[in-house]
Amino acid sequence: MKQPRLVALQHRDFRLLWFGRLLSTMGSQMQQIAISWHVFALLRGQTYELIVFGRTLELNASAIGLGSLGLARVIPIIIFALLGGMLADSRNRRTLLIWVQTAAALFSGTLAVLTFTGHITIPIIYLLSGALAAASAFDEPARQSIVPNLVPREHLANAVTLNTVLWQIATIVGPGLAGLLVGQFDVGLVYALDAISFGAVIVSLLLMEYRGQAATQIGQGLGWAALVEGVRFTLKTRLIRSTMLLDFWATFFASARTMLPIVATDVLKLGVEGYGFLATAQPVGALIAGAIVALRHDIRRQGVVLLVSVGVYGVATAMFGLSTSFALSYILFGLTGAGDTVSTVIRGTLRQLLTPDHLRGRMTSVNMVFFMGGPQLGELEAGLVASLFGAPVAIFSGGLATVLLTALIAWRYPRLRNYTSDMADDLIKQAAT
Repeated sequence: MKQPRLVALQHRDFRLLWFGRLLSTMGSQMQQIAISWHVFALLRGQTYELIVFGRTLELNASAIGLGSLGLARVIPIIIFALLGGMLADSRNRRTLLIWVQTAAALFSGTLAVLTFTGHITIPIIYLLSGALAAASAFDEPARQSIVPNLVPREHLANAVTLNTVLWQIATIVGPGLAGLLVGQFDVGLVYALDAISFGAVIVSLLLMEYRGQAATQIGQGLGWAALVEGVRFTLKTRLIRSTMLLDFWATFFASARTMLPIVATDVLKLGVEGYGFLATAQPVGALIAGAIVALRHDIRRQGVVLLVSVGVYGVATAMFGLSTSFALSYILFGLTGAGDTVSTVIRGTLRQLLTPDHLRGRMTSVNMVFFMGGPQLGELEAGLVASLFGAPVAIFSGGLATVLLTALIAWRYPRLRNYTSDMADDLIKQAAT
């Protein structure tokens, strides 16, 4: 019997969390765009001198500054992600989410106040960006792990798809709105709106009927043994490990989003409003792809579809780096979003199905180091390459590297290449033994 379309939204608690996160994620996407533009504007026109073998190289300060945002964000993720996963497995996930969302609201509020009062600096932006990344290291494992508790197993794939669609809706509305607000008002207004938006998730969590309990007994989910258990399970499960490697390398090399302020202003000759509009291309493509996947009942040959979608992501990124036309750039950037969304849905569903509930938080935290560490470290890599050779070279070379590494992983992991939706039950039994 076929399931109704968008069936996960029929469950009240999931529906509450979904709409609360939609508003909050819009605010966070506005903030991401505002921070990148803020750093770019503060450093625009400046250069750094680097002496290599007696030769002086001039580095683009804006490119270095944008790339360094990734470093500021990835360090807290690496430090706190595994702790966040252990807490998600040993504490009430709903309560943990409430506290984390409150902390994130305070960090964004601080950004707003310092910007409005004229006390904001580049180091402070990096510091608060790092604090928000640390909050996400606790939020992501708890948030992903709670979803299987809100919907039955047979509706999980639809819930993962809807969460991906949520992300894309937010990344369409957020960047476009941020571009308009920054162009017309103070960038601090965007930070203030983001702080307020966290309240939507807090309210949804308070209204949920699900009160939850720790997936493990208090004390059993913390400590070295618990950490090793989660890491060992994640890395020994070849299908999960292969999707994480694919995620890391694709996002490490194909970080076109990082260089958008430079592409928009120096290549396409746009202002902040055009930058904000260009940033909507990726989520528009992702939303279209996500809607198609959500309305389908199943993707059978998931392994092949996953690898092809990442390949499309890499090819579109490389071509985006060569484009000097706004229309073509918008289409190509949209294709990167479409490819990323399809792969995200398949990866997310596969991992959740293969992971026991008491390990989901720790599995997610290990995965977080890969899927968030990849793009953040990729920002630094892209910034360094762009500062030396220009943003187009950084984007093109990153897309090409993504395609080559995807082919390598497809060859190295035949089980991923041959994976179909019919194999899920057998693999779950194998993982349990």
